[in-house]
Amino acid sequence: MKYRFIFESRSGFRLGKMCKVMEVSRSGYHKYLRSQMSQRRLENMLIAEEIKRIYKKKHGRYGSPRIHEEIRKGGKRINKKRIARLMRINKIRAITKRKYKATTDSAHDKPVAENLLNQKFSATELNKIWVSDITYIWTKEGWLYLAVILDLFSRRIVGWSMSENISANLVVAAIRQALLNRTPVEDMIFHSDRGSQYASEAVKSLLRQNKITQSMSRKGNCYDNAVAESFFHTLKVELVYTKTYETRTEAKNDIFEYIEIFYNRQRKHSAIKYFSPVDFENRNIKLAA
Repeated sequence: MKYRFIFESRSGFRLGKMCKVMEVSRSGYHKYLRSQMSQRRLENMLIAEEIKRIYKKKHGRYGSPRIHEEIRKGGKRINKKRIARLMRINKIRAITKRKYKATTDSAHDKPVAENLLNQKFSATELNKIWVSDITYIWTKEGWLYLAVILDLFSRRIVGWSMSENISANLVVAAIRQALLNRTPVEDMIFHSDRGSQYASEAVKSLLRQNKITQSMSRKGNCYDNAVAESFFHTLKVELVYTKTYETRTEAKNDIFEYIEIFYNRQRKHSAIKYFSPVDFENRNIKLAA
């Protein structure tokens, strides 16, 4: 039946003559077309259900690229464009983005470190480059501040802390947690913006004690710390903007679950070949063994 269009458009055959040539009845031909359309429709329905299942499981955080990757890793080969089209038809879309707002204060007279990254956001091994930043989350009790430290090699959050106060202690607590979880390699770099918290003597002293070289973004250039800021953008789009927190404790519990259970262990990351950070680390450890 693959010749049905060729007969009609190229050879000028009418339907009756085409059916005669192919030795099928008109009713048989139309039945075939109906069955083909029904089969395609059924496949689309099944794919749409799989898309909805993944979308719901990931709390509406995945768009078509990550859903396609989930389906592919499940052993099914489906075209990316087909998934994107079915998502549009079924009005399935990732949570709407919002703009990111910086929080740290760079208007101070404390000495700042040289920018050693120069927007080269890649590392050749674990614990070679950490990037850090601070953001805020609103609750009905007031602001909750979050500091994170991200390993540039695997994009894993290796240290984080939360507090109702935005101070150097917030950053120190995150660094201490990262040092409990990880062992820095030689000549490791710790990069951040030039906020007063990162320029504090408490942070500088802790980094010096652990032989970690400090690096800071240029003044007013948000792109110099783009990976850390990108994480906060993702956190807020996929979690914070969908919630109204009554208390700081409620927000803390939610953020802990997002970072440690979802982001580090489940969320597919485009920069690391659609592995989760933990899976990417484990894969590279096996390859190096």
